[in-house]
Amino acid sequence: MTAPTSPATRTVWSDLVGQRPTIEVLQHAAAGVGMTHAWLITGPPGSGRSNVARAFAAALQCERQTGCGECEACRLGISGSHPDITWVKSETSVLYVDDMRDLVQSAAKFPAIGRWQIVVIEDADRLGTPENPRTGNALLKAIEEPTPKTVWLLCAPTVQDVLPTIRSRCRTLTLATPGTRDVAAFLASNDGISETMAGFAARASQGHIGRARALALDEETRTRRREVISIPARLTSLGSCMTAATNLAELAKEETEAITAEAERRELQELQAIFGSERKDTTSRSYRAALAGLEKLQKQKAKRRVLDVIDRALMDLVSVYRDAIALSVGAPGLLVNEELRGDVAVVARAASPEELLRMIDGIFTAREQMLEFNVPPQLALESMTVALRLPGGR
Repeated sequence: MTAPTSPATRTVWSDLVGQRPTIEVLQHAAAGVGMTHAWLITGPPGSGRSNVARAFAAALQCERQTGCGECEACRLGISGSHPDITWVKSETSVLYVDDMRDLVQSAAKFPAIGRWQIVVIEDADRLGTPENPRTGNALLKAIEEPTPKTVWLLCAPTVQDVLPTIRSRCRTLTLATPGTRDVAAFLASNDGISETMAGFAARASQGHIGRARALALDEETRTRRREVISIPARLTSLGSCMTAATNLAELAKEETEAITAEAERRELQELQAIFGSERKDTTSRSYRAALAGLEKLQKQKAKRRVLDVIDRALMDLVSVYRDAIALSVGAPGLLVNEELRGDVAVVARAASPEELLRMIDGIFTAREQMLEFNVPPQLALESMTVALRLPGGR
């Protein structure tokens, strides 16, 4: 068993916020106690699933078996460049079966330089459904009959999001949502952010570390969020509801385009470099097929990113209605949206706590329509904003 590291020593675990019980389990496993070949790491958005997987993967490769943060294996693991750690992240709605078969074959190889051959699947919830489990089935055999030096680290929001056949063969770790104080302290110590700004970002992010950092460091991110959370107090008429839905959709589209433009340009350049002069040949079937495939994949990625951006906006909206309920019942403490307390009070005066709960249900209904049933975002958002219209409005 390894001795705890001193607070002043930075290890692979240092950037994990509010996950002390999980860290202790993984430290023991890295040292050989309670280790298994397949892990399922679950937790709400922003809890740090991929960060925990990264730290654990680095610790498993650590020369000292502790996650010391100082050896070459730890540095390569944390940077994402270790040759025996493979990262799988789907920017579309599903992971494809052919890709999974190739991955399973590659994962069975003996490690090149490390102690383990590790595969991290960040979106295990996209392995398929009980009705269409093909991709999950491609992984299942590898988990059922693991090779001695292969470790699978799967990440998903909840256990229920993963195929039963997969989750039943994994050891599950459930992460907690980091508390506001923990997030604020992390921002202040790691990014030098002022106490006031760190406190705001920690509350507004609702425990989402990456979101908190973006809110603290980027004015445009703060402006977009303010536009979203100011919507509920303005939903007083059918016209304002339609306008709000359009604005939400446009905000998501603009943010997605800003994210994807540079990545798409780089992907096209890489494809053109691969084909060289052949791409100038109008009769080149292989290049035209590759280009069509790239364009199709980029459209799928953009669609998924729009949904991800909208989903984050919906969670920001939920925070306003929860704040309104807190005001209505006289709950103590700062609101998540303390800087918009006046707008929150308008919503709290206009609707009862029961009505506010129904409005929250309306937001989650729209979320389900878009993510599960492929309802066009504009239609789902229009239906949602009408459901959120304040009582007494025309």
